[in-house]
Amino acid sequence: MNRVTAYVGLGSNLENPLRQLATAITALAALPDTSLVAQSPFYRSRPVGPQDQPDFVNGAVGLSTGLPALILLDELQRIEKSHGRERGRRWGPRTLDLDLLLYGHEIIHSPRLVVPHPELTNRDFVLQPLLDIAPSLALPDGRTLEDLRAQCPDNGLHRLEPRHGPQTGP
Repeated sequence: MNRVTAYVGLGSNLENPLRQLATAITALAALPDTSLVAQSPFYRSRPVGPQDQPDFVNGAVGLSTGLPALILLDELQRIEKSHGRERGRRWGPRTLDLDLLLYGHEIIHSPRLVVPHPELTNRDFVLQPLLDIAPSLALPDGRTLEDLRAQCPDNGLHRLEPRHGPQTGP
């Protein structure tokens, strides 16, 4: 099967978010027929939606994978569940959130999955980590991450130091 580069957004605001993201990245790197090719620094940002919850820690990874998009989605949801993810209120607090942001240059519209992720262009905590690992990346429609980031509303994004893990691009 052909391999694609898939980009996954990571977020957590419960039960030691830095640890949640670090262990999730380890799990992503261990997926079958998949390798970790890039990892962004982590960022802190205000929650989207209800503000009566802790700030989020976010990042992004690039994966080289032979898994079909829906199988990769199944694996992301399995990892979320293994981290205690409970689907409660929309945009509520969570131990781990893994979003399939991009899957190669594919446009996917299925009942279970929309790629590119429909909120990608509106979220600085997604765009900035993606820019860190893939600065020349463009969406399938040709829009560049750099242009999208320049137009994106600010959500109080703050880069956390020190950097965790490799910060190289694909």
